[in-house]
Amino acid sequence: MPALCRSCLTVFESGNRCPSCRGPRIVSHPELLTLSIAHMDCDAFYASVEKRENPDLADKPVIIGGGRRGVVSTACYVARIRGVRSAMPMFQALKLCPDAVVIPPRMALYVEVSRAIRAMMEELTPAIQPLSLDEAFLDLSGTERLHGAPPAVMLARLTKRMRDELGVTGSIGLSHNKFLAKIASDLDKPNGFSVIGQAETTDFLKDKPVRMIWGVGTATQAALEKAGIRTFTDLLRWDKNDLRMRFGAMGDRLWHLARGQDNRPVTPHEPIKSISNETTFNEDTSNPDILDGHLWRLAENVADRAKARGLAGRVITLKLKKSDHRILTRRQSQREPAQLADRIYRVARALYDQVPGEGPYRLIGVGISDLCPEHEAGHSGDLLDPLAETRSRAERATDEIRKRFGKDAITKGRSLR
Repeated sequence: MPALCRSCLTVFESGNRCPSCRGPRIVSHPELLTLSIAHMDCDAFYASVEKRENPDLADKPVIIGGGRRGVVSTACYVARIRGVRSAMPMFQALKLCPDAVVIPPRMALYVEVSRAIRAMMEELTPAIQPLSLDEAFLDLSGTERLHGAPPAVMLARLTKRMRDELGVTGSIGLSHNKFLAKIASDLDKPNGFSVIGQAETTDFLKDKPVRMIWGVGTATQAALEKAGIRTFTDLLRWDKNDLRMRFGAMGDRLWHLARGQDNRPVTPHEPIKSISNETTFNEDTSNPDILDGHLWRLAENVADRAKARGLAGRVITLKLKKSDHRILTRRQSQREPAQLADRIYRVARALYDQVPGEGPYRLIGVGISDLCPEHEAGHSGDLLDPLAETRSRAERATDEIRKRFGKDAITKGRSLR
């Protein structure tokens, strides 16, 4: 059985240790050297980057997220052992892990590291489908002649470079389609490498819960359980037409996935639909100055992400959640797409001023959608706002200062409210 040492990248016949370096970090599988569809998922990405930036945090539980009434964006594995999970309310996470170091997200830093990882991927294959800043599908079919090594070796080399050069780790799932590659990447974390071969697909899936299917959320899972479907074996008992009648288009997909069939290609240019940012307050507030300060910071975060991706948005959205959890959304289409924080903020502020009532609010969010390339963003000025062009130039200058001296080198007074 072929085996690969993930430390020195030696390929050999199966064994518990590498014959070259005597290392124990071995992955072996009958189809190891023939599979080419992979899913790479960084391990606790935001927390890993923060630990890289501050080595004193190495052995401490780290949570990335907002205040006590916010939610956990991600948590390091030390915190996860205590039960902390992504999307968990912050107050609950701190009950489970009271000694955690809580760090607000620094999206500009994470985007920078993500782009470095993407550049490493592009050296392997142009067929990359990013799912977020920290995970992507890769199709390395036909690249063995180019690299002089099978895809498994190049993927192990990728994660080794990520660890050595960027200080972050990632887990690889390797299989014959996207569905199984995504499942495989979760089997051995952190810093893992798992393989699901074609020959073992049916046996592997047989008794697994259907909640493993990416995209099956709480509502879908409840509907499946109501139909008596809890495992892939349960799914295999259903006729394709019956599944279609019961679940529509989802039923057809479930029939194929139950058999490990997934013909979706790795699509490099699948568009991002929206960019947004929101914050949950420690206490409900109606204070217009506090809300205004948050509006600016959120607009700035959205603008930073849009600039990092070279995008602008034709629609600007404001989201408010009241103390009774009712959600209010307001959106406005723009004559020219927006990318700059100043423009996003001013539209969001105008939308806020149109909301009836005075709160209190527990959450506020800002976003852009109907995205397009940044060169389509408006730069022609505004006859009704003669200072718009001046503010635009000031923001571009601020961006350059932050690139050179860090995000905190210059701060707008409005954000201090």
